[in-house]
Amino acid sequence: MQVPLLDLTGQYHGIADAVQDAVKTVIEEQRFILGPTVDRFEAEIANYLGVEHAVGCASGTDALLLGLRALGVEHGEEVVTSPFTFFATAGAIHNAGGRTVFADIDPATFNLDPAAAEAAVTERTRVVVPVHLFGQMAEMEAFRALGDRRGVAVLEDAAQAIGARLRLADGRWITTGTLGDACAFSFFPTKNLGAFGDAGMTVTPHEATAERLRKLRVHGGRQMYHHEEVGYNSRLDALQAAVLSAKLPHLAGWSAARRGHARFYDEALAGLEGVSTPALLPDSESIYNQYTLRVHGGRRDDLAAFLRERGVGSNVYYPVPLHLQECFAYLGYRRGEFPESERAAAEVLSIPVFPELTEAQREHVAASIRAFFGA
Repeated sequence: MQVPLLDLTGQYHGIADAVQDAVKTVIEEQRFILGPTVDRFEAEIANYLGVEHAVGCASGTDALLLGLRALGVEHGEEVVTSPFTFFATAGAIHNAGGRTVFADIDPATFNLDPAAAEAAVTERTRVVVPVHLFGQMAEMEAFRALGDRRGVAVLEDAAQAIGARLRLADGRWITTGTLGDACAFSFFPTKNLGAFGDAGMTVTPHEATAERLRKLRVHGGRQMYHHEEVGYNSRLDALQAAVLSAKLPHLAGWSAARRGHARFYDEALAGLEGVSTPALLPDSESIYNQYTLRVHGGRRDDLAAFLRERGVGSNVYYPVPLHLQECFAYLGYRRGEFPESERAAAEVLSIPVFPELTEAQREHVAASIRAFFGA
C-alpha cells in the first residue's frame, strides 16, 4: 500500500467547484493585485482568529520579515528565537537587520522554552519570536508575560499553526495571533490552509503596526509613488486570496480530521519501545500540521528507510538546527550549546497525518512502525 506523506489531490477534488468559481471571478474582474478579493480574505481571517487587523503578503517568510520591521527591529538589535524550526524564522531576522539570538526548546513540545528565552534577553533585545512548531501553540501566556516584564515585543511564528488553541489560566481559550504584538502565518500549499502557491499574512491587535505592515508590503508608501520608507514588493495577489477564501470554511474540519488521525497513532503506538509519540500540553489543541515522532537509539534513519520500503512517506523536520547552519556561523554558536534542539534534530520523524488519510492507510502506517520495532 502506498501512503504519501501528503496528498493534496484528494482535498482539491472535494472543493474543486468552489475554488474554480472563486478563481474565475477574479479573472473576470481582472483585479489581480490586492483589491476587494484580498480585502475580503483579510477580513475573513481576522474574524476567524478574533484579531483586529490582518495584512496579506506574498509568503510566510515575508509575513515574518514585515512583522519584524513593523515591530521596529533595527540594524543589530537582537531577536530571540528557537534554533529548531524552519530556516525562514532566523532568515527573516537576518534580512530585517536584526541579530539572531537562539534559546533552546522544551524537549516535550519542541517549542521554544520560555525560561530559556528570557535568559537570552538583554538590553539589546527588541523582539522574542516563539514558534508554534508542528501545529501546537507555544506557551503564549508565559511569552506574553515575558514581553510585558522585559519590555520587548512578541512576534508569533504561526506558519504551521493557524487555528491552534490554548486554554489560559483564567479558563479562556485563545488561538494563534491573539496574544502576540504580531503573528505571522504561511499559506504555503502544504499548510493546513494552503494556497496554490506562496502566500502569507501578518495579524496584529495594534492599528499602528497594521498601518506600517500595509506600507511595507507596497514599497513603504501609503500613496502610489510616495515612499515614507524603503519597503518591499510583497503583496498577496487576488488569485491566491480567492483560493484561500474558498478553502477557509473547510479548515476547522480538516484540522479536526488531523487530530483524529493523531489520536489513532497515539493509541496504536502507545508503549512501543524505541519511539515516542508527540506530547501535547494540557489544555492545548494542536492542528497537527505534522505528526512528529521521536525515534530513540539512533534508529530514525533506519525507520525512515523501512517505511519507504513499505510505501509509507515520511520526512525529517529539521535535520540541522539553525545554530549549526553554515550561513549562521558568524553568530559564533557551537555544537552542544542547545542540546535539546540538537537531540530533536537527530530523532524526529514526521509521518502522514493529512485529513484525507483513510483508515486502511493509517493502519498500514502504524503497523509498519510496530513491525520495525518487532511489535
